[in-house]
Amino acid sequence: MRTAKDILQQKGTQFNFIKFDKTVLEAIGLMKTENISYLIVLDKNDKYMGVFSERDYAHKVILEGKQSNNTKVSDIMTTNLANASLDDSTSKLMLLINNSKARYIPVFDGAAFKGIITIHDLMREAMADYEKGSLDERSKELEFLKRIY
Repeated sequence: MRTAKDILQQKGTQFNFIKFDKTVLEAIGLMKTENISYLIVLDKNDKYMGVFSERDYAHKVILEGKQSNNTKVSDIMTTNLANASLDDSTSKLMLLINNSKARYIPVFDGAAFKGIITIHDLMREAMADYEKGSLDERSKELEFLKRIY
């Protein structure tokens, strides 16, 4: 079974970072330019602080009537996400996502931040497992037919 480490390696280096003191307007602009739905928020020492997402924007800026040009990312980012380790299986990651009702899981190696796994990453894993299972089943059917004919 694949692990968080496998998924992060497949994703490659993550580039979607923003500093905690940037404005929401800057964050939304970066997300639009890069066509991404979330940013990893870093402190002044480039350490992981949380995640800023489209959902944070909708719920904590638009619905609360805040201004994007003077609200800081750190004021509305999500910080209380369930964490995973590099060795966690995709099954455990799916349980974490489901139980926390989140869309993102930060992955750590001890105290060192390694990346984010999204609900979409896990959907791709589930689809790959499904397709592999379907192919395995089809191979068994073909082998059976070869034996009887």
